[in-house]
Amino acid sequence: MVLSQSHPTHDIVIAQDNIFADLGFSEEEAINLKIRADLMLELRSFIKRQDWTQKKAAEFFKETQPRICNLINGDIHRFSIDKLLIMLNQAGMAIKFEILPIDKEVCLRWPQ
Repeated sequence: MVLSQSHPTHDIVIAQDNIFADLGFSEEEAINLKIRADLMLELRSFIKRQDWTQKKAAEFFKETQPRICNLINGDIHRFSIDKLLIMLNQAGMAIKFEILPIDKEVCLRWPQ
């Protein structure tokens, strides 16, 4: 006797460049969250490369250990872009922004 097995189906959604937009955040907030997440990942990588404890990282950045814990754990809402840029600068990292148009039609309407 062969039992038929039913397999649940799943919808697959192709992700965009910004997971926060995929999660339903407004375009403006998704961009802000993506920038902060990227900056936080750089700082986490820097701390890991130094092989620092949270306490040592807190001393280096002149922050509290719980604040570094928030950074390591990705508590994105506790950090502004400004604060993250300051910390990256303290870590000796150069920061470069690249601004690109996202919509060709917007560029065509832009006053020349």
